[in-house]
Amino acid sequence: MSLHNIKYRLCLMVVMLAAVFSLSVVHASAAGVSDYGTLKVSGTKLVSSKTGENAKLFGVSTHGINWDVGYPYISKEAFSTLKDNYGVNAVRLAMYTTEYFGYCDKAGANESQSQVQSTLKERIDTGVKAATELDMYVIIDWHVLNDQNPNKYKKEAKAFFKEMSKKYSENDNVLYEICNEPNGGTSWSDIKKYAEDVIPVIRENDPDAVIIVGTPTWSQDVDIAADNPLKFDNVMYTLHFYASTHKDSYRDKLKTAISKGLPVLVTEYGLSEASGDGNIDTAEAKKWLDMLDENGISYFAWSLSNKAESSALLKAGTGKKSGWGNSDLSKAGKWVFNQYKKRNGINSVSLPGKVSGLKVKNKKGRKLYLSWAPVSEANGYQVVYSTGKKFGRSKKKLVKGTSVTISKLKKKKTYYVKLRAYKKAGTGKRFGKYSAVKKIKIKK
Repeated sequence: MSLHNIKYRLCLMVVMLAAVFSLSVVHASAAGVSDYGTLKVSGTKLVSSKTGENAKLFGVSTHGINWDVGYPYISKEAFSTLKDNYGVNAVRLAMYTTEYFGYCDKAGANESQSQVQSTLKERIDTGVKAATELDMYVIIDWHVLNDQNPNKYKKEAKAFFKEMSKKYSENDNVLYEICNEPNGGTSWSDIKKYAEDVIPVIRENDPDAVIIVGTPTWSQDVDIAADNPLKFDNVMYTLHFYASTHKDSYRDKLKTAISKGLPVLVTEYGLSEASGDGNIDTAEAKKWLDMLDENGISYFAWSLSNKAESSALLKAGTGKKSGWGNSDLSKAGKWVFNQYKKRNGINSVSLPGKVSGLKVKNKKGRKLYLSWAPVSEANGYQVVYSTGKKFGRSKKKLVKGTSVTISKLKKKKTYYVKLRAYKKAGTGKRFGKYSAVKKIKIKK
């Protein structure tokens, strides 16, 4: 074979591989804040305040944001990958209260306790801002574990949630999980006493926020909580399961709780054993997700981490902090994200076409008028604009028609604008390719 032919075939292979790779990146998302609005509890379900429909959260929990297996993935880039590639619409920020670098007990960390708390609150703020910009919901989780009984640090919890609820009272996307996994013989009456003191602190600043309460025995005894629930609106109760350990008898607990009218949210589940490691059981995990879907219950997979344990969604040692492809995912990660795409209906709808004919004009009062050609079968469009050509800190707007006016822009700043069409798909949307980028300077 001639050298010319070899070069030609190599070039052809590169082009084919590039085409395959580009096809594998599917931009899709489950329904977000712009679809559901503020969430509330109705009966046993989490529902949209806009439509009253069941609001389904396909969530992922970080590992502890206290450590380097958790906090590096708190970013807009990471959350965007979860949303666009895998249909995730909610993130849980797991902040441990006790253990190394814990919010209440820093253990052997060199920093002072106040420095630790300041750092953790900054990480939470980064996560809330990223989720907000991406139209995603976010849980702020007070991750009780080694402290066992949440009453141990009730004073600190009240101060923390007072600060958080005041700071995020205007957010439509923030939920509060006030005690992760009470254990060590902590009773429901202990937990209830704690919740009755902490919930009013949140309600003072954020009267309608959804508050999530842990249940006894590492958040498994929802049947016990159902016999004596709290007397507050917009409260849900947590069930956690790890599929290789928790099977029919634990699903029976859930059935009992639902039958008694208890609203349940699964803020943590895994395919592994209860330790977070060991064998993976996808057959049992499928039984769980089928049951949760049948009852309109939302769920969050543990965990967004590259930790060397079988529950981690990324491969051990994976260096990427965002932009993960299939080869970067663990066995658990591949299964979870494949299930999410199937269960929220994203894969059942074809992609819309690319938007063309985008026109951008100045309007008086620091406004831009955008218009474009319609895309056949599109249900709407997503407009993205930014003062940076790489669209850093961009703003997004969903539009039904083929024109929109963008207001409150910065005087004499140059803006970059692009948009893409979307089709409704199950609980969410599938997005087409972006239009060509338009650049325009605000005149006055």
